[in-house]
Amino acid sequence: MNGGTNKQARPPTVVRPWLAFKQLTTLGFPRRFPIVQFPNLPLIVAFLAGQVGGFVRGSEHSFAMSVSYLAMTIWAYEELADGVNWFRHLLGLAYVIILVIRVAHALQA
Repeated sequence: MNGGTNKQARPPTVVRPWLAFKQLTTLGFPRRFPIVQFPNLPLIVAFLAGQVGGFVRGSEHSFAMSVSYLAMTIWAYEELADGVNWFRHLLGLAYVIILVIRVAHALQA
């Protein structure tokens, strides 16, 4: 022990950016009743996969859109189950309903 002092172990450099990102995703506006929040990881993955799906064709397009739908489903479930207020719960429910309709329509096409 370094001269009898008790120093806290510093987190690895990989953990620090992740913790900063997690703290950033807790920010919302307005502060007392967040309606707008910084996108969390499933939402970022969904947007990126959706953009990739717009540029590729064939099986790559299907894969990218599947990843996008899956990430949006995870995001909607997280909002529905763990949203910070009733508006965020309602937003999650609305998007779950929209996703069910879009997937059902895609399966019939």
